[in-house]
Amino acid sequence: MCLAIPGRVVEKRGELARVDFGDGTLREVDVSLVEVEVGQYVIVHAGFAIQVLDEEEARESLRLWQELLSQG
Repeated sequence: MCLAIPGRVVEKRGELARVDFGDGTLREVDVSLVEVEVGQYVIVHAGFAIQVLDEEEARESLRLWQELLSQG
């Protein structure tokens, strides 16, 4: 099973970016596999951005994550 988390790129330096996963959670992510700009949303798996999402798709995914986490 593969678990990938959506987040928003807040800073980019070469092939590394700081990604905001919400609630103040920022992580450094390798973005060498995708073409992404600051402000865009990405899906992250094992420290790598593997897909760029449009904002609507990202917000829906984040809403679903929040719903799942609140049930636990």
